[in-house]
Amino acid sequence: MKPDLFQAPDYYNLDELLTDEHKLVRDAARDWVKRDVSPIIEDYAQKAEFPNQIIGGLAEIGAFGPYIPEEYGGAGLDQISYGLIMQEIERGDSGVRSTASVQSSLVMYPIWKYGNEEQRKKYLPKLASGEWMGCFGLTEPDHGSNPGGMVTNFKDMGDHYLLNGAKMWISNAPFAQVAVVWAKNEEGRIHGLIVERGMEGFSTPETHNKWSLRASATGELIFDNVKVPKENLLPNKSGLGAPLGCLDSARYGIAWGAIGAAMDCYDTALRYSKERKQFGKPIGQFQLQQKKLAEMITEITKAQLLTWRLGVLRNEGKATSAQISMAKRNNVDMAINIAREARQMLGGMGITGEYSIMRHSMNLESVITYEGTHDIHLLITGLDVTGLNAFK
Repeated sequence: MKPDLFQAPDYYNLDELLTDEHKLVRDAARDWVKRDVSPIIEDYAQKAEFPNQIIGGLAEIGAFGPYIPEEYGGAGLDQISYGLIMQEIERGDSGVRSTASVQSSLVMYPIWKYGNEEQRKKYLPKLASGEWMGCFGLTEPDHGSNPGGMVTNFKDMGDHYLLNGAKMWISNAPFAQVAVVWAKNEEGRIHGLIVERGMEGFSTPETHNKWSLRASATGELIFDNVKVPKENLLPNKSGLGAPLGCLDSARYGIAWGAIGAAMDCYDTALRYSKERKQFGKPIGQFQLQQKKLAEMITEITKAQLLTWRLGVLRNEGKATSAQISMAKRNNVDMAINIAREARQMLGGMGITGEYSIMRHSMNLESVITYEGTHDIHLLITGLDVTGLNAFK
């Protein structure tokens, strides 16, 4: 097993913008990834298995609900700390970061923001500790970029709700104890329901044959006349804006996470360019290779500045959904291009599991699609700057 020699690039001395707490949180996550993720992740990706044994470590570094108040089991950290944790985890693997993102932003966040006190106390501490894992049911077989068209629905049966429908491409579904599911009531209004494993008629078949996020567990959520207790309805927000608010938090984490994947590809390519010799000298001495590396570090630096500023705005409660969309789209696009260039620098070695680049490249093909596709985020920015809606 090759040692993890990663050194994080900081070309503009951005560490000076971070507090001591930010750096402590980041370094703890970085050390954990080097110790517990890097040595095993290639093997698990090859086997297409999620390494369940890392769940406790994710909880220990505060990856589950970092910004959730301590009274509910969270770490009570700010948005920049959350971003830095996601950056370090995705430096290890996008699939592992997906597991943490879903738990934090798509399960714990809606229970915290849209749930009542009883729901917060029942679910959040167990989710924060990793005792329970959660998943988020929004995307359906026929409704991805248009979530408002969902057909999953529930009916009021007097003493309970009756839930029917299906969701797909659901991270954590195969092993989650809790699912936050979005469905329409009889009037067509979207609400969030907490569905627990073991409820009759609720199943979570696993999705196989993925070429991307292979170390992440993906599945479906099937609801066949599932009886959901009325106290499991999230009472404090309804309508499409409720799940979209969760997606804002997740997309923000992805904007940071993609930087981690890009940094790993860049660092690997930089080190390789100094060690690999052709025509009697290191390939890093050739102009075209230096061009690639110079462009990589430039784009990473721009993305770092973008997310740091977005984190400040999030802390101040000023960040807009459109600003988050811009960062998600830009940074994932940046990372996937860097992965492609870095792979070429390593030649044939770049496609092997001896290096992380090809795994990052495959993973990012999912990241550029989920939580809003690249094209959809472009249209969100277009709508924001023109005021003209291209979705209608």
